Amino acid sequence: MITVQRVAKAAGKHLTKTGLKLRKALGARPDRGCPACGRTVIGFFRYGDNAEWGCPECGASPRERLMNHLIAQGVLSVPVDGAILHMAPNEASLVRRFSAAKDYVPADIDPARYTVPAMRRVDLMELSETDRYDLFYASHVMEHVPDDRAVLGNILRALKPGGEAWLIVPLWDRPTEDGSFDIPPRERERRFGQWDHVRQYGPDFADRIRQAGFDLEEIDAASIGADMRRLYALDDRLFRARKPGGASLR
Repeated sequence: MITVQRVAKAAGKHLTKTGLKLRKALGARPDRGCPACGRTVIGFFRYGDNAEWGCPECGASPRERLMNHLIAQGVLSVPVDGAILHMAPNEASLVRRFSAAKDYVPADIDPARYTVPAMRRVDLMELSETDRYDLFYASHVMEHVPDDRAVLGNILRALKPGGEAWLIVPLWDRPTEDGSFDIPPRERERRFGQWDHVRQYGPDFADRIRQAGFDLEEIDAASIGADMRRLYALDDRLFRARKPGGASLR
């Protein structure tokens, strides 16, 4: 669906990417870095309100860079001997990391949208597996599901005891506002930031995760040292939810 908001975001992205290419051609010294692709860059391109959103080399978003940084620093551990369910696998760097697992399942409700091998169709509203996965990863997925409380319960059941769900959602600083697909798309875009979203999360997303039965650790990019945060243009917050029982991924 083409909207004024999407056109404005695309225009800002194009203009700032062009500006970065020009600076590079004029000999600007790269003094930033991308933990997703490992390359040095002279800066990051804009997308929407975020002036340093994308890596000009690989396109990695702030949340993708944050995840790679946390894994590289040993804050997070990928269970390579276990099973991983990776929803909406848009991030090429995380596909590379997660696909090293013995049992890697890349999935989406519309798998035809992806070029990742062995994509599987998974509707989180109907996820019925029990004690199956060591890790569930979903970035900017939960704001699309009709009933997030039901989905959190399904994720909890699908994880092995001690398994973890790594969840990232768009956040504002107000309480979560819920909607439904009965709301017209343009109104959902106005209220929730995108036409295919049915809610806008606030920090109280943490309460919903705990109410579902998870133990929770929140890892905010703002807690990372200022120099490192600037170097990689890190942003976003990870909700690291753990199913009680069993061994931790640490």
